Amino acid sequence: MDYHVPAMVPETLDGLDIKPEGIYVDVTYGGGGHSKAILDRLGAKGRLIAFDQDEQAFQNKLEDPRLLLIHSNFRYVRRFLKYYDIPEIDGLLADLGVSSHQLDLPERGFAFRHKALNLPLDMRMNQHQLMTAADMINQYPAQALEQIFKEYGEIWNAPKLVAAIVHYRSKHDIQTISQFVQIAESVVTGLLQQYMAKAFQALRIAVNDELGALKQLLEDAAEVIKPGGRLVVISYHSLEDRLVKHMIQYGNVEGEVRQDTFGNKLRVFEAVSKKPMQPTDKEIKENYRVRSARLRIAEKSVK
Repeated sequence: MDYHVPAMVPETLDGLDIKPEGIYVDVTYGGGGHSKAILDRLGAKGRLIAFDQDEQAFQNKLEDPRLLLIHSNFRYVRRFLKYYDIPEIDGLLADLGVSSHQLDLPERGFAFRHKALNLPLDMRMNQHQLMTAADMINQYPAQALEQIFKEYGEIWNAPKLVAAIVHYRSKHDIQTISQFVQIAESVVTGLLQQYMAKAFQALRIAVNDELGALKQLLEDAAEVIKPGGRLVVISYHSLEDRLVKHMIQYGNVEGEVRQDTFGNKLRVFEAVSKKPMQPTDKEIKENYRVRSARLRIAEKSVK
């Protein structure tokens, strides 16, 4: 089984508009699929800096002198570029969300389909991180858990789910996938699979602070991409896509219209295409996990 099948590779490469001698960043290395495709278009003097916070991704490291693979969360991209004396780059790619490898390994705790196995509710993308999903479920106050399930999972009966969690944890620690699924099943109405997907998404986003990391990445991208350079982001749910859209349209992740002293709208990027691109029917048929992918491409404004 492949570690991870990269999404929308031709569209991504076209979006980056790769220059043979350019410097590019892939902040979600994973199985190395996108990185390999970028390297194939780079010349001998081109460079690729890639990031992944999951140590297991390093088993896929490509042996290429033009590649620098960094073990870190992409929220620190600007810091690392400064450390390696790279003041600006020609393009940045982010393929957000969870990798196929992380979903497929039961012991990582990302997928509720492994509920029959007595495995930990983990969900850490960086396994050196201390807090797991189980820690969050057991330790967070009810109000904080409600906010997580409402905002990150859009679960309409979040108070009922959290009440069931609080009741259960008053008697037993919640440590496994099966325990959490059992609790959720007691309050679910409608399709169980859809409900559980939302609940697991909410926990995963919270445990890994995915939206906080994305906000920092987008702000850093606005600084490190050179004028005329490209920002290419593949998102998988509306919470991610909204932040990317805001950065492209308004120059900030808050979506606020900001103006200079002359009343001109302050923008950092110009959208290459007004609407996000979606995978083809053929790609979805070959890799069902890309069905919700949305690709946005923007070019750094030339001042």
